[in-house]
Amino acid sequence: MRKFVELAGGKDAPIVAIPTASSEADAPEYYEKLFREEYGCTNAVSLRIRSRADASRPDYAALARKAGGIFFGGGDQIRITGALLGTPVGDAIAEAFRRGAVVGGTSAGTACQSEVMITGEGDFTVIRAKSVETWRGLGFLPPDVVVDQHFVRRQRENRLLSLVLEHPDLLGVGVDEEAAIWVRPDGTFQVLGNSCVMVLDAKGASVSRQARDTGQDALGVHGLRVDVLLPGETYDLVSRTVGAPR
Repeated sequence: MRKFVELAGGKDAPIVAIPTASSEADAPEYYEKLFREEYGCTNAVSLRIRSRADASRPDYAALARKAGGIFFGGGDQIRITGALLGTPVGDAIAEAFRRGAVVGGTSAGTACQSEVMITGEGDFTVIRAKSVETWRGLGFLPPDVVVDQHFVRRQRENRLLSLVLEHPDLLGVGVDEEAAIWVRPDGTFQVLGNSCVMVLDAKGASVSRQARDTGQDALGVHGLRVDVLLPGETYDLVSRTVGAPR
């Protein structure tokens, strides 16, 4: 969170929180208080967006467009994409990002960042095809990257592994609780926080399938690459290698 505030331009920078994912009525106040009291931000506001109509408000779009930092709160990521994609506020956030604003989020606010977005629906007790539901996300990460969250703490390896084996071109990035990835303009990310990030890469592996009566093929793999990155370590999303930036 401190890195987010720094990248946004510091404590006096305009920061916009979007608590759309949450079902809690006081979520807007929570995020404003968090930024103002915990991180000393003097110009932090929440956009109370519950619907596409809310995301069409010109005043909200103007705030998003001039923001130095845009932060998505936790909850259900489908609420974020359902309300924002193809709306004036959604377009303003994309414009701010292209201009250089930092976009971040926690939990559902992490999941929504990739173009292929895991919704949280499916059977995560198996490693099988068609066991993980995905929707279109906001697309602020490279298009071949899919991100999962609460990764080690909630033992979500099966769902990300199933998705990566079913779509080997996708690079799976599992971000644990108390960890974050700082994705930089050169296509690398650095792990921040106190826990780890796991990267699953099946692009060069041999993926196998065995048919099941349910239509959900069992998935196997030989040569899968798994990297577990600790705080301070970096990863290149373009070359899919651990280490320093290119």
